[in-house]
Amino acid sequence: MIFTLQTNKKTEMIDITPTIARAISSEGITDGFCFVFVPHTTAAVTINENADPDVPEDLRTILEKIVPWEDGYRHLEGNSAAHMKTTLVGSSEVIAVEKGKPVLGTWQSIFLCEFDGPRNRKVVVKFS
Repeated sequence: MIFTLQTNKKTEMIDITPTIARAISSEGITDGFCFVFVPHTTAAVTINENADPDVPEDLRTILEKIVPWEDGYRHLEGNSAAHMKTTLVGSSEVIAVEKGKPVLGTWQSIFLCEFDGPRNRKVVVKFS
């Protein structure tokens, strides 16, 4: 399955956990694995805390410190930092599924990480 979403900011983290949970339910998966892949070079996917909204914001802030937008990059499109952030975070996650639900820690959520928005983004979800 592939779903799309519109991002709204240059850099943001969007909780896609409810969408992934609905995909698991609609496919009738009870036990197995859910593979989530973002087929973009300037967007990523990660699992992290979502109970405190400051955690995703802190992650965004630290990535900006590690990979600033302006740093003498040679890539002509002006979005080299977004490519580097995507490489650091990663473009896929594998989530265990038990009893029809994603296995996540108490505070965890699945996030699409936008690093070059706003854009329309695709998320590929496969099961095994």
